[in-house]
Amino acid sequence: MPLDPSQIRDKLGIGDDKVYAAIGEFSDPHDLVHAGRKIREMGYTKLDAMTPFPVHGIDDAIGIPYSKLGWIVIPIGLCGTATALLLIWYCGAISDKFVIGGKPFFDFTFSIPITFELTVLFSAFASVIGMFALNGLPRLYHPSMNYQAAHRASDDRFLLVIEADDPKFHPQTAVEHLKSVGASTVEVVEG
Repeated sequence: MPLDPSQIRDKLGIGDDKVYAAIGEFSDPHDLVHAGRKIREMGYTKLDAMTPFPVHGIDDAIGIPYSKLGWIVIPIGLCGTATALLLIWYCGAISDKFVIGGKPFFDFTFSIPITFELTVLFSAFASVIGMFALNGLPRLYHPSMNYQAAHRASDDRFLLVIEADDPKFHPQTAVEHLKSVGASTVEVVEG
């Protein structure tokens, strides 16, 4: 039996009724960190925070893991180091064997500036490209922008987000939990 269009939309998670998250608003960063800890202790695992400036301790409070960017940047930077040394060695000792001022064909001490520069160049590209890839950027739309006061997260408010992907998430229960930890305003946001 074929599915009707509303059943197809429900199975794909498409439509106006798709819930993204419950978002609670706080006026103080310390309240946000305290609330993040309490919500995490309640068993929620898919949490996020939106703040106008970095809030110390929020990553640990809501369980954000350490960045994987270093695991991308260090190997690519070492590739830059190897590329520079290999290129200098090849050009000086293999391709063009010119004796200039009595210098050897290849000497590590003379290659340090170029090696450093290529290491920094490769690391910089790896940092930017890795950051974009890990953050899923560029993103022109995010469901959190449907929150009625989303603009305040870049001004003077601190938002705690319980995402609907969380196994424990139920809209009404999440709203009650956010209110119980001190959220001044709570809203269920649709994606």
